[in-house]
Amino acid sequence: MLSEHAEEILEALWIQIEEQGKKPMDVGAFRDDPAIEELIKLGFIRRDDAHIHLLEAGRLHALACVRRHRLAERLLTDLLDIRENVMDTVSCKFEHLLHEGLEDKVCIILGHPKTCPHGKKIPPGKCCLEKRDKKLLKIISSLTDLETKEKGQIAYLETKNASQMQKLISIGAIPGVPIVLVQKFPSYVFKIGHSQFAIDKELASSIYVRLTK
Repeated sequence: MLSEHAEEILEALWIQIEEQGKKPMDVGAFRDDPAIEELIKLGFIRRDDAHIHLLEAGRLHALACVRRHRLAERLLTDLLDIRENVMDTVSCKFEHLLHEGLEDKVCIILGHPKTCPHGKKIPPGKCCLEKRDKKLLKIISSLTDLETKEKGQIAYLETKNASQMQKLISIGAIPGVPIVLVQKFPSYVFKIGHSQFAIDKELASSIYVRLTK
């Protein structure tokens, strides 16, 4: 098993190359870091005189690490209401407790979220591609996955479309607000307070609800 520091380096390298499209990481301060030797021995990275290069085995392992980290952030934010100023520190520790397979169970419970609380993409897992496991109860689901009369509180809104976000906010569909699904066809109708609103499927799919009995 990788040390926590080695996993953090691997995550940072993956983000820099895969998400930010930058060149391989400068060796710099990592030149004499024992974690670098750990990653080299496992065949995860290659180091030359100036840069650290991510190898395929390392890319796959880093992808899993990033997925666990961002699922941990989603879990801590949506279910445990961890404050923003301590979330990163806590999630860094928590992600190392999510072993292979366990993160898929967390993902199912959270309704297969696509982004972390900071809007960064959560790499999909096998569970996201299959979505056939009905054994675990979803605690958070998209409004489109709810059955009529199911209710809960809005957990978060997942859209990068500014006009869609403005529309949801204007009708009071914001995190923490109680919501009840009234109907699903021909449009999605939900109730907030004493008011009812009708929206299309695309907009409804951006509302994630923390279910209550």
